[in-house]
Amino acid sequence: MKPLPLPVRLAAGLAVTAVEQARKLPQQLAGLPVTVVSEALQLSMRVQQTVTELAIKGDDALAVLRPVEDEPEWATFDEDEEVDEPEDEPAEEPAHDPWEAEEQALAAEPPAALPNYDELTLPQLRARLRALSAEDLRQLLEHERTHAGRPEFTGMLTRRIANLETQQPTEAQQ
Repeated sequence: MKPLPLPVRLAAGLAVTAVEQARKLPQQLAGLPVTVVSEALQLSMRVQQTVTELAIKGDDALAVLRPVEDEPEWATFDEDEEVDEPEDEPAEEPAHDPWEAEEQALAAEPPAALPNYDELTLPQLRARLRALSAEDLRQLLEHERTHAGRPEFTGMLTRRIANLETQQPTEAQQ
C-alpha cells in the first residue's frame, strides 16, 4: 500500500492534536489565570533586568565624561549623626587635631603626575593608571596616604605598583 501524500498526513496529525488539546482544555482553563499572571510577571522582571543592565552600562560609559560624587550631599549615615555620650563616661580626646590635618591637606601641593588627582573618582583614576610610571604611582600613593587615605585608592595604587615591578624583570629579559 502506497503511503498517503505528506499534506494529508500533516492534516490528519493536526486534527488529532486539536482533539487532544480540546480534551485537555477544561483542566488548562482552571490554571490559565495563574499561568498568564506568572508569565506576565516573568516578562516584567526580564524587562526590569534589561533596563537595569542598560543603565549600568550607560553609567560606566558616562563616568569618563563627568565626575561622580563620592558621597551625595543628601546621603546620611549613622556615623554622620551626632550621638550624645553618657555623662558618667568622659569623652576620649582624639589622637590628633582634625583642623590641623585639614590645614595640611589644603596647603599640600597636588601630585605632579596628576594635578587633578584629588578630584578623580576611582574609575577615572583606574583609566589613567597605565600611562603612569612606577615613580609617579609611588608619589600618588604617598599623597593618598598623607591626605585622604581612602583604602580603595591606596589598594589600587599598591596593586598597580606591584604589577609594574613584576613586569619590569620580564621586559628586561626580552
